[in-house]
Amino acid sequence: MQGPRPVVLSGPSGAGKSTLLKKLLKDYENIFGFSVSHTTRQPRPGEVNGKDYHFVTREEMQKEIDAGEFIEHAEFSGNMYGTSKGAVQAVQAQNQICVLDIDIQGVKNIKKTDLNPIYISVQPPSIEILEKRLRDRKTETEESLLKRLSAARVDLELSKEPGLFDLVIINDDLEKAYSELKEVLLEEIKKTEESRKS
Repeated sequence: MQGPRPVVLSGPSGAGKSTLLKKLLKDYENIFGFSVSHTTRQPRPGEVNGKDYHFVTREEMQKEIDAGEFIEHAEFSGNMYGTSKGAVQAVQAQNQICVLDIDIQGVKNIKKTDLNPIYISVQPPSIEILEKRLRDRKTETEESLLKRLSAARVDLELSKEPGLFDLVIINDDLEKAYSELKEVLLEEIKKTEESRKS
C-alpha cells in the first residue's frame, strides 16, 4: 500500500476517540482521511451512506469478506462491522493519512496484514467515568449500554498486551490527550505535508 502510514485508533465506545479525531481533522484539514467502514446495522438519524458508513446487507458483506476484500471485520451487538482494503486505498490515493477506528479484535487482525499502521489506544480514566459518559449521551438502551460496558472491560484488559499499541492515551484531560495524539502523529503529518508540496 502506497502513501502515508495509516493510523489505527482503538478503545472502548465513550473513551473519546471521536472527539479527539474531530479536533485532529479540524486542525489538519485534508491531511487525514477516514476509511469509511462497512456495517450491517441500520443507519442512525442523520447518518449518511458512504460518509458515516457503507450500510450493506449481511449477504453483501459476507461475500466481500469471503473474497478477501476486508482488512478486518467483527461482529458487535448482532451487527457486522469491517474495513475494506478499497476504503483504505481510497484515502491513501488522495495522499491522506488514513484513520481507522477499530476494536481490539480488529487491531489483532490488522497485525497479521501488511498495513503497518501506527497503533493508538484511547482509554477512559476508569470504567465508572466511561459509564457516566455513555449514560450522558442518552443514545443507548440499558441493555445495549451494559453490553458496551462489558465489551469495554474486555477491551481494556486485552489492550494491556505488551507491544499491541505504539501509544496508550488515558483520556482524562482532553487537551493533554490531544497533544499526546498529535505528538505521535507529527512525523507522518510532516511527511504528508512535504509530499504535497513536491
